[in-house]
Amino acid sequence: MMGTTQRAKTLSFRMRIGLALVLAMLMLLGGRLFHVQALDPAGNAQQAVSDRLRSVELPGARGDILDVHGRVMATSVERYHIIADQPQVDSYTVRDPDTGLRVPITVEESAAQIAEILEIDRQEVLEAMTGDGTNRYSMIDRSVTPEIRQKVMELRVPGIFSEPQSERAYPAGPVAGSIIGFIGADGPLEGVEAAQDEALTGESGQRIYEVGADGVRIPTATYEEVPATDGQDVKLTIDQDLQWYAQEAIAQKTNQYNAQWGNATVVDLREGSEGEILAMADSETVDPAQPGQTDELFRRPLALTQPFEPGSGGKSITFAMALEEGVMEPEDHYTVPYRYTWNGQTIQNARSHSEYEMTAAGIYARSYNTGTVLIGNQIDEQTRYDYMRKVGIGDPIDIGLGIEGQSALRPPEEWDARQPLTTQFGQGYEMTVLHAVQMYQLLANDGVKTPLRIVDAYVDPDGTEHPVETESERIFSSHTSEEMLKLMEGVVEYGSARGAAIEGYRVGGKTGTAEAAGAQGGFDGYTVNFVGLAPLDDPQFLVSVTVHRPAGRFGDWDLTDTFRDIMSYALSSYDVPPSGAEPEAYDGFVGEQQDYPW
Repeated sequence: MMGTTQRAKTLSFRMRIGLALVLAMLMLLGGRLFHVQALDPAGNAQQAVSDRLRSVELPGARGDILDVHGRVMATSVERYHIIADQPQVDSYTVRDPDTGLRVPITVEESAAQIAEILEIDRQEVLEAMTGDGTNRYSMIDRSVTPEIRQKVMELRVPGIFSEPQSERAYPAGPVAGSIIGFIGADGPLEGVEAAQDEALTGESGQRIYEVGADGVRIPTATYEEVPATDGQDVKLTIDQDLQWYAQEAIAQKTNQYNAQWGNATVVDLREGSEGEILAMADSETVDPAQPGQTDELFRRPLALTQPFEPGSGGKSITFAMALEEGVMEPEDHYTVPYRYTWNGQTIQNARSHSEYEMTAAGIYARSYNTGTVLIGNQIDEQTRYDYMRKVGIGDPIDIGLGIEGQSALRPPEEWDARQPLTTQFGQGYEMTVLHAVQMYQLLANDGVKTPLRIVDAYVDPDGTEHPVETESERIFSSHTSEEMLKLMEGVVEYGSARGAAIEGYRVGGKTGTAEAAGAQGGFDGYTVNFVGLAPLDDPQFLVSVTVHRPAGRFGDWDLTDTFRDIMSYALSSYDVPPSGAEPEAYDGFVGEQQDYPW
């Protein structure tokens, strides 16, 4: 009896302990329930909603890059990433159209179907779909077309979804490639794509929605959307067709002379469009879609990146300042020797010749160094330096591509014994193609310097255009500009660029050849340049042609045929009719005889 009673007491004690524990748990649960429902119901409900909310960024469309006529040179196209949510990937069934029965499709079979559509390895697809089964964002394939994406989605494989992407496309291919630039994995890298990225890039929006425990959006729950803002289009001054033509022409000339590189640049001189670059063509051009296939030298515009001594092209500033200072008129007479010594420094002309009685116009047309110095020495060194700086020599030049063309010109106090002479005929300093173009642009534009530019306007998504404004500056008088055009006409009529003539049009220009500095010091080649204008009655276009390190002997190179082809194309494309006006070039020699050996 005693044993039975003891066991009953023990059982009763254990029941009391168990009951006490149950009561304690109920009190804890009740307290928690009271806190949730009575003390902080709103906070807990909000936390629950927050846990279910998902946010998706809505990127704004990147703006297009357009040519001067509105033709698309760079645009964004719709592409998709194909993604696997591994925990959701599973086999599924489809209805057999013949039997009407549900047929199972395994994960392996799904992987094979997707691999066939995407044309990639089946095992790679299966690995991306399954993996360790925990990856919620496993990349199967990148940047597929909408058509391919549709085929994959039509399979309705559980756990497979697509993610929209924006990818750049370049309809014109390598036309103006170094100007347009390109985009890498880390974003825009070169050209307009990089320099104008802020304008091209839109503002992202946001989509917020609730999902259930299975990750699927709840249709009737929270849904908010802040729309994205698309980027602006950037309208360039480049004429796509003229750019293509210039690229073909300069590539042919560069190949003809087996040169290191060549450039052809066309600038608009028409009223209201002064300074707009219509073409800036290099002998080799990068394809923005495949930049890695092009040598690094040609991934940026050579007209900005490759400074050189201009040679005789630099004589134009010497003659312009002499006209402006009133120390020379085109028909002034000079005795021009083959060799000339000044302050112990001797210079000479490219070819030996007899002593000639010449006009200033003839010295310019035949590009004689000795005659140029006779004229330039009438102006003190500081004044000559100041004029060179006014036209932009020695200053960087920026046209809106994010990089500056460099020019080097030391002040007179740092010149060596020869530079007071050599700077008068384009040696002893460096500048780029665009510096030369800028100088001739202002000489052709009534002496007014209008900054060169390559961006014409910014265009809002609604089509509103915001033109780029520029400020002009007068450098030379109208008289100087008019006389310089006549001097340039002499170069084509009887001087060093007779091949630049175009029937029915008055054409002027200036040749230039200078030694090219070698990597190890000294000079080991040449840079040849010709800049021409037409029609001189009312200049409409400027064309510059430059070839660096051509093969062959000095004096064997002629760029006027390339100039003539490009200028003729521009005049025809823009319906500039021939005027048939008579030349106004001055005589080159004193007296009746005008035909002397070079």
